[in-house]
Amino acid sequence: MTRRMVLLLIITLLAAGEVGVIRSALTAERRPNIIIVLTDDQGYGDVGRHGNPILKTPHLDRLHDESVRFTDFHVSPTCAPTRSAILSGRHDFRNGITHTIFERERMSLQTTTIAQVLRGAGYRTGIFGKWHLGDEPAYRPDRRGFEETFIHGCGGIGQSYVGSCGDAPGNSYFNPVILHNGVFETTSGYCTDVFFKRAIDWIGEVKGRPFLAVITPNAPHTPLDVPAEYEKPYAGKVPPETAKFFGMVQNIDDNLGRLLDMLAAEKLERETLVIFMNDNGGTGGVKVWNAGMRGAKNTPYLGGTRAMSFWRWPGRLVPGQRSRLAGHIDIFPTLAELAGVKLNGALRAQVEGRSLVPLLKSPQAEWADRIFVRHIGRWPRGADPREFKYGPVSVRNQRWQLVNPGRDNSRQWELYDLVADPGQKNDVVTSHPQVVRDLEAAYDRWWEDVQPLLVNEKASPPSANPYHTQYWKQFNGPGPNNIPPGTNLMKLP
Repeated sequence: MTRRMVLLLIITLLAAGEVGVIRSALTAERRPNIIIVLTDDQGYGDVGRHGNPILKTPHLDRLHDESVRFTDFHVSPTCAPTRSAILSGRHDFRNGITHTIFERERMSLQTTTIAQVLRGAGYRTGIFGKWHLGDEPAYRPDRRGFEETFIHGCGGIGQSYVGSCGDAPGNSYFNPVILHNGVFETTSGYCTDVFFKRAIDWIGEVKGRPFLAVITPNAPHTPLDVPAEYEKPYAGKVPPETAKFFGMVQNIDDNLGRLLDMLAAEKLERETLVIFMNDNGGTGGVKVWNAGMRGAKNTPYLGGTRAMSFWRWPGRLVPGQRSRLAGHIDIFPTLAELAGVKLNGALRAQVEGRSLVPLLKSPQAEWADRIFVRHIGRWPRGADPREFKYGPVSVRNQRWQLVNPGRDNSRQWELYDLVADPGQKNDVVTSHPQVVRDLEAAYDRWWEDVQPLLVNEKASPPSANPYHTQYWKQFNGPGPNNIPPGTNLMKLP
């Protein structure tokens, strides 16, 4: 096919409304580089384009405008569960994850990750920032498909809890000690800057082969610590803690701008799919702007699970809005399809999400209704999970959301019509008994189905925190953070 014929074909497809992923003879075999940016505790409302009246995010706004945007995209109510669902294509409970600590944040070793799949298909793979799916060596990302790992431990820099979940002793957001390919490394600068810089450098090193780069800053998660120049623009406009939170988001925004500039400078834009999303409902910014939603992180309402989901691939995806129900479990099969990988056998059985490729191609694509379950989990350590079936949980399809607030682990369903009442102000549970019965029956089946997969509930913690032990062994003394060996830094939450 001549170049002129290819151009005529593209013009014909566009004229016919076939917008989205353009498959011509010149591009049919090209697999995208993939960059996923996943922020920690940023909410759906914490971006200018979603109506935030205070926060300035010019680079995120640009990404929004240049992306396919999923506006009804949902994740888990907390961070480790979401991360496992992205990597596995299945619900977090099926990965054994029912908490963010107590060994219940560890992703089952029986789970295959998208990093393993893409690496097996010839991709270079790297992760930069937060992992939070197990700090013991067998659970770390270098054993789960990532060849380049540049991570902190636990759920946040400097955190350490009773059990295996813990970061390097005495760590902080400035000049953090990072575990780089299994060896602790001292760094210089603010944590988010450090993670993006290493990711950008690595992309420069591996370009030429397809790559998967997962950039996972721990910001804007607490502790709210940020360079003064980022806090200053918000001081006096919002409460002091919110000013710091917004400053952390603006710092992420600047780093996103550097990433996009690098892709342009290296002529990688048209070869690279950039996905931006947040890991759970909002936190530090919800009192300023929550996009009209009820709830926040760690709640079963929309505000606890709705996430940004921007997909940018210049020349392949035509920017626009998608309103169909989608979620984190859909990322695995989508990336596999874009990379030309077919899911067969055990892997097909593992992945319960759907490929988003039809919706990436067209907002009019057929998309059957579906049911999502979101359970907060987080029952007490050592408790029988079956006693917490009616903890905070939601069951929803495209129109309806059945919510149990879980105040005392009893069955107290609420029902919301999300078309008529997206702010979830009017409980209509008594008006639609058949909807309640149908959604509750789906939940009953789901609950029984996941029980055998809750593999971490009786896990025994190690006698010593693995990050601490490795840190003191490597530095043979206090180390760069000047913490004496053997200091007990673990705590109960």
